[in-house]
Amino acid sequence: MQNLSTFVGATFRRSDSSYDAARRATCRNMRLPDRYPDMIVQARTEQDVVAAIRLANTNGWPVGTRSGGHSWSCNHVRDSGMLLDVSGLNAVTIDRKAMRAIVGPGCRGDQIDHLLARHKLFFPVGHCQGVGLGGYLLQGGFGWHGRALGPACQTVLAIDYVGADGELRHASPDENPDVYWAARGAGPGFFGTVTRFHLQLYSRPKVIGAKVAVYRARHFEAVARWAHQVGPEVPASIELMLILSRNVPFIDGPGVMVIAPVFADSMRAAWRDLSFMRSRPRGAKLVTPFVPTRLSTMTARVMHHYPDHHNYAVDNMWTHASFDQLLPGLRRIAETLPPAPSHMLWMNWAPKAARQDMAYSMEDNVYIALYGIWKDASGEAKASTWAARRMTDMAPLATGIQLADENLGQRAAPFMADKNLARLDRLRAAHDPAGRFHHYAGRP
Repeated sequence: MQNLSTFVGATFRRSDSSYDAARRATCRNMRLPDRYPDMIVQARTEQDVVAAIRLANTNGWPVGTRSGGHSWSCNHVRDSGMLLDVSGLNAVTIDRKAMRAIVGPGCRGDQIDHLLARHKLFFPVGHCQGVGLGGYLLQGGFGWHGRALGPACQTVLAIDYVGADGELRHASPDENPDVYWAARGAGPGFFGTVTRFHLQLYSRPKVIGAKVAVYRARHFEAVARWAHQVGPEVPASIELMLILSRNVPFIDGPGVMVIAPVFADSMRAAWRDLSFMRSRPRGAKLVTPFVPTRLSTMTARVMHHYPDHHNYAVDNMWTHASFDQLLPGLRRIAETLPPAPSHMLWMNWAPKAARQDMAYSMEDNVYIALYGIWKDASGEAKASTWAARRMTDMAPLATGIQLADENLGQRAAPFMADKNLARLDRLRAAHDPAGRFHHYAGRP
């Protein structure tokens, strides 16, 4: 095939019998959009990516790039053009002495965490298993221990990428600095395909674990009010989360889980940082002691709420509204909550540390995300529109959204500071004047 004479990966045209399976494999969400690229390219090497972009240029195709396929909206699957799958670029090189790593975009967060744990090193990987680092880092990287370390994109020291002209380049603070700026936060709006990330690593916290309290649903309002109130005092070592579901573990019915993951340097520090939990509302059905555990175990437990082989319709918001302002919307969320595993996630974030100059620029005190999840047609009516409707209701109280849980194809919302988005648009026009790479869904 033209421009792919040295290609070692695989290609699929719409007329191929294996095309549908290849398209299906690019999304974890079983709710695959009714969109069909002209060609799907599964790259295996960096030169495969170069060849693919050059082929797209020859044919005038726009390009969508996929690394792990955890985009709930399946943003990378577009009509016409090329879908470039780089999940096969998953090599990892760790330099323990320099505390650096070089990873391919297809490397999974759980994969690199397993390798780093052997060296007592740490990187703020995502909360879910299987998330490819390509999309995760480009959109910001909202992960474990992120309140202390910041979004994972701040760990990116440099990238290697193939630009719209099909040339392989390096970007860092000193080389192609504008592209480096864009790569940290542009997400699906990035105007290139990353082939390697160069990452800063950290010493692994000596104590990792969590404390959990479980309440019946009637306590939801009191628990959420308490979480909002204590938010400013929660130490940066802890990500305080609430999960509202109609099937909570240990209750086997509607309830709310209070989860306090801890990343500390000693047991004494962990207990000290958890002291705020003593002020939680009375009436818990179950309270666990703080138990140190492996991060891989915590990640596996998260997946109870995000099962494989299900349909997902997701939306989210950042906010600093008062609890009384949020309460009517929260009540409506609870009243209309679809059957499990659909759920609401509340996370106290409250960023305090200064951020680097990068495209990523949207955070706030509280993060609320809604996950409508269903297995078959019987659950679709309630779950498929719930998240978007409830987030539309609460939009006046939102300061923006996080790209990891974006729903931009159905509901426009700010995801970047205005000045940053304007700069990104200028850079895109300069580096990708022909629009080789797809824009954000919902934007012309």
